[in-house]
Amino acid sequence: MTAPRCGGEQALGVDVSSQTLERLRLYDATLRRWQAVHNLVSATTLPDLWRRHFADCWQLSDLAPLSRRWIDMGAGAGFPGLVIALAMMEKGADGVVELVEPNQRKVAFLREIIRLTGAPARVHAVAIEDAAVLHGMEVGVVTARAFTNLEKLCGLAQPFVDKGAVALFPKGQDIDVELTAATRCWNIGYQSFPSRTAANSVIVRIDKLNRKSSSSEDHP
Repeated sequence: MTAPRCGGEQALGVDVSSQTLERLRLYDATLRRWQAVHNLVSATTLPDLWRRHFADCWQLSDLAPLSRRWIDMGAGAGFPGLVIALAMMEKGADGVVELVEPNQRKVAFLREIIRLTGAPARVHAVAIEDAAVLHGMEVGVVTARAFTNLEKLCGLAQPFVDKGAVALFPKGQDIDVELTAATRCWNIGYQSFPSRTAANSVIVRIDKLNRKSSSSEDHP
């Protein structure tokens, strides 16, 4: 049964159960409370939080299987990883999200949201470069949002893509510049999907990835 929504909640753009709506409300309220003390997200995004963060991340759940292990390589305040975990609950998927975040304030926040919502997620309080334990796991999807440029993301994602994972990276208006830079170093098999929440933004879905040889980088 879907639940009535009000105010900014309408910006989610999808019908969800009353349980999921309540979990998102808890997330919203907790984020705003913590934001007053800790800088978790850009303050300018708070008035439009449901569209800028919840809806923007939720759309990724339509682009890769939810019944798999996802890795959010730089989870921050949980975008997109925790929103994906809530989408898993909403859609009855048996996946799990591994949230990688070295900042201890953000780690504490992520754990609090997991406690409040029961989201199927685990926090790894390290940088993705130091999260060796993840490389021994069977991973279906790697993702990151507002984390680093596409060239660096390719390097971080390659070990997982090599083993069959797909990568989902939301990107903004500079995507063409980032793709040009990334393809100097990488052969990338990808699709771009227009964002449902932001004009001139896309989600890049990568399923093949290998580094070019130094000679091919020198001679495109």
